[in-house]
Amino acid sequence: MRGAKSLATSWPVAEKLWREASMEQPRLSGGPFSAAPASFQDAVRALNTLQTNASYLEEAKRRRGDPATQLEAMKLYLAQSGLQVEDLDRLNIIHVTGTKGKGSTCAFTERILRSYGLKTGFFSSPHLVQVRERIRINGQPISPELFTKHFWRLYHHLEETKDSSSCVSMPSYFRFLTLMAFHVFLQEKVDLAVVEVGIGGAYDSTNIIRKPVVCGVSALGIDHTSLLGDTMEKIAWQKGGIFKHGVPAFTVLQPDGPLAVLRERAEQISCPLYLCPPLDALEEGGPPLTLGLEGEHQRSNAALALQLARCWLQQKDHQGIGELKASRPSPLGQLPLAPMFQPTPHMRLGLQGTEWLGRSQVLRRGSLTWYLDGAHTCSSMQACVRWFRHALHRLEKPSKVSEVCILLFNSTGDRDAAALLKLLQPCQFDYAVFCPNLTEVSPMDNADQQNFMVTLDQVLLRCLEHQQHWGRLHEEPAGLEPTGPGSLLLAPRPPHTHGPSSLVFSCISHALQWISQGRDPVFQTPGPPQGLLAHPVAASGARVLREAAAVHVLVTGSLHLVGGALKLLEPSLSQ
Repeated sequence: MRGAKSLATSWPVAEKLWREASMEQPRLSGGPFSAAPASFQDAVRALNTLQTNASYLEEAKRRRGDPATQLEAMKLYLAQSGLQVEDLDRLNIIHVTGTKGKGSTCAFTERILRSYGLKTGFFSSPHLVQVRERIRINGQPISPELFTKHFWRLYHHLEETKDSSSCVSMPSYFRFLTLMAFHVFLQEKVDLAVVEVGIGGAYDSTNIIRKPVVCGVSALGIDHTSLLGDTMEKIAWQKGGIFKHGVPAFTVLQPDGPLAVLRERAEQISCPLYLCPPLDALEEGGPPLTLGLEGEHQRSNAALALQLARCWLQQKDHQGIGELKASRPSPLGQLPLAPMFQPTPHMRLGLQGTEWLGRSQVLRRGSLTWYLDGAHTCSSMQACVRWFRHALHRLEKPSKVSEVCILLFNSTGDRDAAALLKLLQPCQFDYAVFCPNLTEVSPMDNADQQNFMVTLDQVLLRCLEHQQHWGRLHEEPAGLEPTGPGSLLLAPRPPHTHGPSSLVFSCISHALQWISQGRDPVFQTPGPPQGLLAHPVAASGARVLREAAAVHVLVTGSLHLVGGALKLLEPSLSQ
């Protein structure tokens, strides 16, 4: 590798982009949010400059101040943008946190309420293919035109109202998008907004919400330990920070320690907290519920979503909320049990119609089947493995049919990649493929996939570490043999070992080219880049893949990896 290639830039670049757009196009007439229209990609590139520089991020970790101060700063940005926290009350918010399943829970909840004819807003993170996925109206990402208009209006207004004593005029990436979502939802006059917490809860940017209608906590686990703490109890304390006085809150069954922390957090501020009954308890006396998302773990998310949606409807005096059933007694020492009720036809329709890309998602393409799940914690990876193995077990397999099973993996941040890979061992992959979360070697023409938080060297070295972990799991030496100008890095499996061969590619596109071998009718490329098959393991594996009757590919370890793969496998998502 040639020297460290920093992908970082700074916010003044955004100002330059905006000014260039202003000179090229006429200004919009109107109030204080008037700004010049520019292309969607210009807006995304400007937004990317608000990502935290990699070196600055490390310095911030060493000198982290009072996180409560950061939340106060968010309130100041909100005021600077032209809103007050009281304005957010009009959004009738459902606020959801958790470690795993919070996005799926939000998706279920939003779809249920939309089935009642309500106009919904939905703010989530991260995005998979395009950043506008984070802000949705009636389940659909806002249009590029709407995104662009609201981005420049907010950006320009923050510039005009910045504190002259501050050297930083712009909030960070996630804060900016949170502010933008609030503005979009208010202007679009949604009936409600489902808001997913970014990280944690207590000090998350979304926690300036002062009066949600209802709150939810999905399953807890270990994640973001450098920010939230290294125990389930510490993480539960952070998640319980979204509870508000007098606002109903619901959670799913948790381990005793973190559940006790949630209960204590709720009691301290007089927040009525309830434990969701399992989904099968709501199914009693009626037909089974059909979920639009695959995987047994989604039943817990659906159970939480039903309680959140019903509570919202009840708080807003909406009709058709489901007939109450006889309640079960709460388990000794646990929280009071949430209401038992018969799901309504609208609720059933909403659960069945829920879509949430990159979570237990299957793409069948002839002999190729792609299984995509953004699992990135140990508990979510266990659920992913159960889902994947069950999906393979359900397939009708003719005798003597050659099948190949492939893992495409990456892991980022402070996550324990070795632990995640160990959990994947029972899947018995024939090949393990590792690559960074880069769709192409150079993402400069693809603003939605740019990440200024890391350097190119860092992400490639991380992939090599993953390969070494995988090799050790299979007692496989991890010698490094680079081939070509950075296009392919391989550590072959010696012929005497019994573990799967492992490959490291420099981007998702190269990895998919090798895996698909031109057999995917949608993902087609002119030809593999020079040197892609130069290594004997890649060359022999290519023959195996071309001749196999069925190829099963699990893409997991990172939502960003799944998003990059989806961008290539489903080009329509980029339109």
